[in-house]
Amino acid sequence: MSLTKKELKDFFESVAEKRDAWKSRNLYYHDTLKKIARFYVPEGNRVFEVGSGTGDLLAAVKPSEGVGIDFSGGMVSVAKRKYPAFDFEIRDAEDLRFGEKFDYILFSDLVGYLTDVQGAFLELLKVSHSQTKVLITYYNYLWEPILKFGEAIGLKMPSPVQNWLSREDIENLLYLAGFEVVKKGEELLFPIHIPLLSAVINRFLAHLPLLRRLCLVNYFIARPVPKERREYTASVVIPARNEKGNVEAAVQRIGQLGRHTEIVFVEGGSADGTAEEIQRVIEKYPEKDIKFFRQPGRGKKDAVWEGFRRAAGEVFMILDADLTVRPEDLSKFYNAIALGRGEFINGSRLVYPLEKQAMRFLNILANKFFGLAFSWILGQRIKDTLCGTKVFFKKDYEKIMAGRKYFGEFDPFGDFDLLFGAAKLGLKIVDLPVRYQARAYGETQISRWRHGWLLLKMTFFGLFKLKFI
Repeated sequence: MSLTKKELKDFFESVAEKRDAWKSRNLYYHDTLKKIARFYVPEGNRVFEVGSGTGDLLAAVKPSEGVGIDFSGGMVSVAKRKYPAFDFEIRDAEDLRFGEKFDYILFSDLVGYLTDVQGAFLELLKVSHSQTKVLITYYNYLWEPILKFGEAIGLKMPSPVQNWLSREDIENLLYLAGFEVVKKGEELLFPIHIPLLSAVINRFLAHLPLLRRLCLVNYFIARPVPKERREYTASVVIPARNEKGNVEAAVQRIGQLGRHTEIVFVEGGSADGTAEEIQRVIEKYPEKDIKFFRQPGRGKKDAVWEGFRRAAGEVFMILDADLTVRPEDLSKFYNAIALGRGEFINGSRLVYPLEKQAMRFLNILANKFFGLAFSWILGQRIKDTLCGTKVFFKKDYEKIMAGRKYFGEFDPFGDFDLLFGAAKLGLKIVDLPVRYQARAYGETQISRWRHGWLLLKMTFFGLFKLKFI
C-alpha cells in the first residue's frame, strides 16, 4: 500500500541520521550512481539536485555552484553538516519556487516516491535554461523481488512501496512535461562487489544486447524541448589542401546563414596554388566575410581546429573543400540547429542514392558497419560517422575541447573527437541526410585501407571510453 506524502516525509525524517550507515552497506550501488553522474556532468557547472538526501551525489560532481533540495528536514540537516560549501534547502520536488537556472539537474532514485511524476518534471522547467541537461536514475522494476528480499535480511534499507514505472513510462512523462530524452542507458547487472568478477560482469556483460535490459539501474539524459527558432551568427570552416579548383565555387554557393556568415579557409601544404587562389577570391568578393589562415601543423584535424580557434561565429560548420557535400545544404544544417532540432547536426551520406564514383562499394559497406557500431557505442543513432559536414555550437565545441583530456590524442581525423565529446556531454546528435556527389576537382586524400584500420581501432577505443567504463 502506498503512503501519503506526509507519511513518506515522516519515514525519511525517521531514517535521516541512519541513511549514510545504510548506504555504506550498499556502497557499490551508490558508487555506481556517482560514476554515472561524474561521467555526464563535467566539473565546474551549476548543478541542482532534486531529492538530494545527504548530499553525496551533488558533492561527487564537484559543481561551481551546488544547490540541493529535499522535503526531509533531517536529510537536509545531515547534508549541510557534511557539505557546508553547498546550499541545501527544505523544498518539495513537486512545488519548485526557485529564481535560478542551472546547467545540470540531478534527479536520482526519486521518481518512485513522487505522487505526481509528470508534475515534478514540469517543475524542472522552472530551473532549466535552453541548454540544461537533466540526469535521471531509477531502478529497474524487474529487481523488485530481489530488493525486497534484501530488505528482509537486513542488507538494504526498508523502503515504502514505490511507483511502478517502465523506461517507456519515464520517457513519456518527460515528453508530456516538455522534455525529450537525448540518451538512455543501463548499469549494474551484478550489484555486489566481488573483486574482478563484478568488474567483468558490470563493465562488459552488462552492456551487451538483451543482458543490458536486466541491469538494476536505468538512466536518462533529457533536455527541454525547444519552443522557438533562434538566429545565430555562423562560421563555415573549410580545410583546403590542393583544392584550388573548388575554392571559388565554395564561396559562390554558400548562402546567407543566420544573422551573419563567416567563411574561414585554412590551408596547408598545397602544391597546386590553393593559397593564392583563396587570396584572389577574397579580393574578388569583398562583400563576403572571408578569412584565410595557414594551418600550423599537418592533416585535416589540425586545419579544422585552427579554423575553429580563429572563427567568431556562434555556430560552427565544417565543409570539406572537395564539395562532395553541396554547400547549398548548409542551410538545412543551420535551420536544424536554429530550430533546436539538435545540438550536434551530423551529415549522413547513406540515405539518398550516391552519384556514380562518389563512393566505392567497399567504402559504403564500411561506413554502414561503423554507423551501426557507433550508434551502439554512443547511445544515439548515427548512420554515417565519416561525413565531414558537422554543425554545432561554439560553446559546446569549447566544452568538448575542455573534456579532451578524458579521451587523449587518439583521432587523426577529428570527426571522432567531436562525436565522442558530444556523446559524453549528452548533446542531442541528429543525422541530416545529404546528397553525396563525386568530386569535380582534385583527388581524394583518404587511404581506404590505412584509414579503415584506424577507424577500426577507434571503434574499440570508443568501446572502452564510452561503453565499457
